Amino acid sequence: MQRVNKNVVLAVLTAASTLFLLFQLYYYRYYISAKNGPAFSKMKGSLAAQDSTHWRVVKSFLNLVTNHNVPVFLVDTQILGPLSKDLEQLKSSPDSLPPGCQYFCKQRDITTFGLLDKIWEHKDGIFRAAENLGFQWQKYDGRDPRLEGMDDLSGTEIPLHYIFKMAAHTIHLVVFYERSGNYLWHGPLRLKRNMDRKFAPFRKLQFGRYAGAYSSADLIQITVDKLQVKIPREPSQFLSEVSNARFLECRYKEARSFFKLFPDDTSLDGIEFRKKAKALLHLAASTLDSLGVAFWISSGTCLGWYRQCNIIPYSKDVDLGIFIQNYKPDLVPAFQKSGLPLKHKFGKVEDSLELSFLGRDDVKLDIFFFYEEEDYMWNGGTQAKSGKKFKYLFPKFTLCWTEFLELKVQVPCQTVDYIEANYGKNWDVPLKVWDWKNSPSNVQPNGVWPVDEWDEVIQLF
Repeated sequence: MQRVNKNVVLAVLTAASTLFLLFQLYYYRYYISAKNGPAFSKMKGSLAAQDSTHWRVVKSFLNLVTNHNVPVFLVDTQILGPLSKDLEQLKSSPDSLPPGCQYFCKQRDITTFGLLDKIWEHKDGIFRAAENLGFQWQKYDGRDPRLEGMDDLSGTEIPLHYIFKMAAHTIHLVVFYERSGNYLWHGPLRLKRNMDRKFAPFRKLQFGRYAGAYSSADLIQITVDKLQVKIPREPSQFLSEVSNARFLECRYKEARSFFKLFPDDTSLDGIEFRKKAKALLHLAASTLDSLGVAFWISSGTCLGWYRQCNIIPYSKDVDLGIFIQNYKPDLVPAFQKSGLPLKHKFGKVEDSLELSFLGRDDVKLDIFFFYEEEDYMWNGGTQAKSGKKFKYLFPKFTLCWTEFLELKVQVPCQTVDYIEANYGKNWDVPLKVWDWKNSPSNVQPNGVWPVDEWDEVIQLF
C-alpha cells in the first residue's frame, strides 16, 4: 500500500513540475514578445534616448551658459520645426509636450543656439569652465558692418560665431546684433586661413553660414526634454523668416571709391531731397508692412543703394517693386490714409500695373508691379498721351535683406544683373538725363492700350 502511495505521489509531482515548466516557457515567450512590442520599445527608446550623447552635450552646454548668466535661445530649425507644430496643438498648455526625449535626442551632428550681443559679457571665465567640462571651442570674428562707413574704424572685428564641441557633437552659437533699422543681424561664418577646417562639420551647418536679418526676438522659456530652454515666442514666424533671411551689406568701400571719382552732392538742395526721400521710404515701408505686402527697393533707388549707399540726389523720386501676386485692393486706400495721395494709376492687375503717389514734401513714390514669365520677369510702363505700352525685362531674381537709410528693406539678391538689365554695363557712371521710354537697356514696346480701356488703365489725379 505504501509503495502504491509513493508512486502516486511521484507521478503527481512530476505532472506538476511539467505543468510549471510549460507555464514558465509560455510566460517567457510572452514576455519576450511583449518586450519587443511597440509600447515596450517606445518606453525603452525614450529611456535610452534620455541618456543619449546629444542630449547630455546640450545639457552640459545649457548648464554652462546658465551658470555664467549667458541667456542663449534655440534657433535650430531641425528642432524648432517639430517643436513649433507640437506647440501649436498645445497652445493652452505648452508644458504638456510629448513625454520622453523627443527633440534633443534625435541623431544629429549639430545643435544651434543664438545669443543677443547686448547681454553677452566678454569674459574668459566661461571658456575656461567649458574646457574643464570637456568642451573644445573656437571663436569666429568678422568686421563690424555698423562701422564700415567710418574710415578709422572699418577694421574693427566683433565675435560672430562660436563652436563648442564635445563627444562628437557640436554646439553652434550664433551672435545676433541689433541694427539701427530695429532688427537683428548675424554675420557669416568664414574660416580664416590658419583655422582648422576639420574642427567641426561646417558643411552641415543648417543656420548662419551666410549673413542674415531677422525681426527683433521676443523670447519665452519652456521645458523641452527636461531641459530649460528659451525659444522665440512665435517659433513658426521665426522659421518662416529663416528661408528668406539672407543679408547683403551695403558696399561702403566701393561707395567711397565712387565719390572720389564723382564728388557727392552736398548742396542744401541735395541734402534736403535725401532727407525727404528717407522719410518717404520709411513711411512707405511702414504702410506696406501694415498690409503684410512684401516689397523691395527698385530702379534708381536700388542703384543708389548699390552704387553709393545712399539716395541719388537728382533722381527726384523713390522707387519700389512688388510682385503682382502680392497686390491688395486696399493698398491705395492705405497709402492715402498715410497722407500719400494717388498721383496716377497705369495699367491693371492683369497687365502692367503701376502706381504713383505724391509724398508730403512733393517727392514722388513710384510702385512697379512685377510679372513672372517662364524665363524672365518684367514690369510695365504706359505713356499717358498715346496709350503706348512698354515692357521692362529682368533676369529672374530672388530677394535678400539689406539696411538702407536706417531701414531694413529687401533688394534683389542678384543685384548686378538686376541693375545692368535696367541701366546697362555703365551703371557705375552717373547719368543725369534719363528718358524712361528710351534710356533703359531693358525696355521694349508692348503694344497700345485699346481706347475703350483708357478710362481704366490711364488714370491721372
